[in-house]
Amino acid sequence: MTARSPEEIRNEVSRAYGNRVRGVLNADDVIQVVDSSACCAPSASTEASSCCGSEASADVSCCGVSEDETIVTNVASLYAQTDISDLPTTVTDVAFGCGNPTAISALQPGQVVLDLGSGGGIDCFLASKMVGETGQVYGVDMTSEMIALARNNQAKVGAKNVEFRLGEIEHLPIESNTVDVIISNCVINLSPDKDQVFREAFRVLKPGGRLQVSDIVWTKQAPDSIKDDMEQWAGCVAGALLESDYLGKIEAAGFTGIASVPVEYPGGKGIASAAVTATKPA
Repeated sequence: MTARSPEEIRNEVSRAYGNRVRGVLNADDVIQVVDSSACCAPSASTEASSCCGSEASADVSCCGVSEDETIVTNVASLYAQTDISDLPTTVTDVAFGCGNPTAISALQPGQVVLDLGSGGGIDCFLASKMVGETGQVYGVDMTSEMIALARNNQAKVGAKNVEFRLGEIEHLPIESNTVDVIISNCVINLSPDKDQVFREAFRVLKPGGRLQVSDIVWTKQAPDSIKDDMEQWAGCVAGALLESDYLGKIEAAGFTGIASVPVEYPGGKGIASAAVTATKPA
C-alpha cells in the first residue's frame, strides 16, 4: 500500500468528519446520526463490538470505522448526565470523544482554556461553565463544517465566553503564552505530525500551564496493515501511537510532570483510552 502524505491524511480526516455533521447542519435540529442509546460503552463485561449494534447488523462504530475497531464510547458514558442535560442534541449527539478532558483536572474560574479539535463544541461548553464569566474558552478545528456546527450550537447554548476558530492543531491560531489549560478529546491521534501538535501546545500555554487530554493509544505494536488505511485514520486507530511513544513526544516538546492512565478496550485488541496530563515548566 502506498504511504499517505500528511496533507492527504489531513484532507481525508477532515472530509470524513465533515460528512458526519453535514446532515445535522442541513437539517438544523434533525440529527442524522446513530442514537446514543444504541452505542456500547466499554466495560469489563462488554465484548468488543460495533457501538451501533451487533457485528452482523452494523457498518460503522461511533468513530466511523468498521465493527472490528470500535474505540469511541457514546456521550452518556463519558459525562455526568447533570453536566450535559441542558445541552441541545446537536451538541450531545455529534460528539466523537473517548474521555472527559474537563474532568481530568478541574478547571477554575477565570482560566483561559483551549480545546484542540473542538468538533461540535461539547467540551468547550462544559469548560465555559467551569471557567465562568471571567474565563475564556477557545475551540480550534480544521473542519469547516464542525466550526459551523459549533457556532450554531453556541448560539443555542448562549455561551458568551467561547470562541471557535478554524485552523489546524499543528498550526494554532492562538497567541503564545496565553492559555492556562489545553484540553482535547480523541483528536491528537488524528494528526500526522504529533510532534508539531505538542510543540504548538507548549508554545501557546502560559508558563505553569497544563495539558490535560483524552486520547487513543496502543498498548502493543499496531498492525502494519492499518497504518495507511484512511478509514482507520478517521476511525482514531491508524494514527494512534504506542503509549510510550505518545508520552515521549510530549516530553520532547518540553513538558514535565507527565502522567497517563490508560484504560484498555475490551477484546484484547491493544487499544486504550488514555487520560494524559503534563505541565509547561513555570
